[in-house]
Amino acid sequence: MHILIAILTAVGGAIWWWARMNPREAIDTASDLATTAINAPRRIAFRRKTGQHPVEGIDDPRIAICAIAQAFLEVDGLPTQETRDQLHVLLRKKLRCSEEEAHEMEVLGRWLMTQCDEPIYAIPRLGKRLYKLDDGRAWDTLQDVLQPLVLGELSQGQINAIDDLRLAFKK
Repeated sequence: MHILIAILTAVGGAIWWWARMNPREAIDTASDLATTAINAPRRIAFRRKTGQHPVEGIDDPRIAICAIAQAFLEVDGLPTQETRDQLHVLLRKKLRCSEEEAHEMEVLGRWLMTQCDEPIYAIPRLGKRLYKLDDGRAWDTLQDVLQPLVLGELSQGQINAIDDLRLAFKK
């Protein structure tokens, strides 16, 4: 116990010393931290529920659409930066969101996709969640986002992904 107290004292002393030497920076950092903590739950409609898969915590269909689009791009390997930029523009346009919201949705969507292990497993799970959120009304929006991302013919992985999405939306 005394070791823990010594460590906490050393960390507290270091923070105090830094704040004393850089008061303006310390105030700005504390203000930024407080603002971020207050606004985070409102900005992203995602709540992780204990004992459930993270995909089940999605409360906003736009996040599910973003995650599905990212998984769709990565079914056959990593997409190019040009394709990622195109997805970003499509998300802003089709989902009517700001630059910051689109970026946050992309980060969260990518994390949700990785929680499903691989993109091919993420698409059916995310499709089912999207269907539960709005009873399939987002199908047209999802198509509007995915269609411009396809260059030429669909690969076999993308065809399988679309079949998985159709199955998820038929229930």
